[in-house]
Amino acid sequence: MAFHDLNYWQDKAKNLLIESRLFINGEYCNAADNSTFATVNPASQQNLAGVARGKKADVECAVQAAREVFDRGDWSQASPAKRKAVLNAFADLMESHREELALLETLDTGKPIRHSLRDDIPGAARAIRWYAEAIDKVYGEVAPTDQNALAMVVREPVGVVGAVVPWNFPLLLACWKLGPALAAGNSVVLKPSEKSPLTALRLAALAKEAGLPDGVLNVISGFGHEAGQVLALHPDVDVITFTGSTRTGKQLLKDAGESNMKRVWLGAGGKSANIVFADCENLQQAVNATAAGIFYNQGQVCIAGTRLLLQASIADEFLHLLQEQADHWQPGNPLDPATTMGTLIDSSHADTVLSYIRAGENHASLLLDGRNTALPAAVGPTIFVDVAPDSPISREEIFGPVLVVTRFNSEEEALRLANDSQYGLGAAVWTGNLSRAHRISRRLKAGSVFVNNYNDGDMTVPFVGYKQSGNGRDKSLHALEKFTELKTIWIALEP
Repeated sequence: MAFHDLNYWQDKAKNLLIESRLFINGEYCNAADNSTFATVNPASQQNLAGVARGKKADVECAVQAAREVFDRGDWSQASPAKRKAVLNAFADLMESHREELALLETLDTGKPIRHSLRDDIPGAARAIRWYAEAIDKVYGEVAPTDQNALAMVVREPVGVVGAVVPWNFPLLLACWKLGPALAAGNSVVLKPSEKSPLTALRLAALAKEAGLPDGVLNVISGFGHEAGQVLALHPDVDVITFTGSTRTGKQLLKDAGESNMKRVWLGAGGKSANIVFADCENLQQAVNATAAGIFYNQGQVCIAGTRLLLQASIADEFLHLLQEQADHWQPGNPLDPATTMGTLIDSSHADTVLSYIRAGENHASLLLDGRNTALPAAVGPTIFVDVAPDSPISREEIFGPVLVVTRFNSEEEALRLANDSQYGLGAAVWTGNLSRAHRISRRLKAGSVFVNNYNDGDMTVPFVGYKQSGNGRDKSLHALEKFTELKTIWIALEP
């Protein structure tokens, strides 16, 4: 893959055409009241575009379009083979426009262009293609009934899906939702974060070009309280799928309960434990994975390994190596392909992360301080050591490149510390003892447990959450369960 150089991306950015209008029923349009909001490049603090600010009237128009096309059956009743062909063409277009999409993503979020081009855009296209290839391989069931009856169990699309996605991986997480929802035959109203709407708006045109019928995918840019909440309260939306904060997830549950009891599938916060035992066979590998697990995407990763639990006998050696590895993760110009860390999503979020660092100094020792950076909205690798498990920096999701380190002595202590959290998204275990790896993996209260790696995986395995990290499953065939109705058809046969 060609990453080019800084000049290439700067020149490309100067000539980039940015689509900033809503996409409803197959057409771009302004908001009903013509209002807009600014989306800002966090690395330069320059306005990228005045983006249409969708509100209730716009959401209602999009939901109506989605419902009408669903009821007509243009997509919902199309054959699996037809849906597969369109979604594969959609993935092809995403891949052919990968540089444009990667540049939009980097300008809008401040993440390194290397990561947008290598990870985000290919991963998003892969999600669409994976479900395209899966949909004509999912079978119904025939129940083992008496010979005088035929009982079939079938899956049908649920209807109109409201997809609310966050700003840390805007296109990738959108496609984790769109892939199974569209493959199953649903219509979708996608609400990207107001902090990162640009790739979702561009994606809509590619979906239409691929052959997706008008109204099947609608994109409403805007704010959560003006657009996302309207989706959750709308009586003609059948499902909400969401990734974001636990606080917002709880509000969506309330809104769904006050409307039509629509199902709400939540991917929420995390405070994942990364446990390293003294019998880890490759300490440097664990160090490298630990650094990537907290500093990748500037720490703005829900499943980031934010809590490092080190067995006391190797803690000093591990931390020395970790400090050296952190040198490879330093903020720089996001458009430079050599950059490994960009900026946080905006100055407001950077202020929040910095406030946690200031408060953390009252509870623990700073081994590495990432506050000394001249890049706007940027925070470098930050490591606190000997952190009390009940301190705010150990319990609350900071969503930045801030690692908290706690030492332990025994396996039972490590398990107790790891499970002592309101969250349960991910966890990792580094050990050379197979029995320990299996034993601890089963006892960790986390949806994904990684043994001798951190956050490896692909589309074949579900992305899951325990406790207040959410419910439902993204990725894998299990994601189709969120967007389908299970129906029993019982046919009485003549004896």
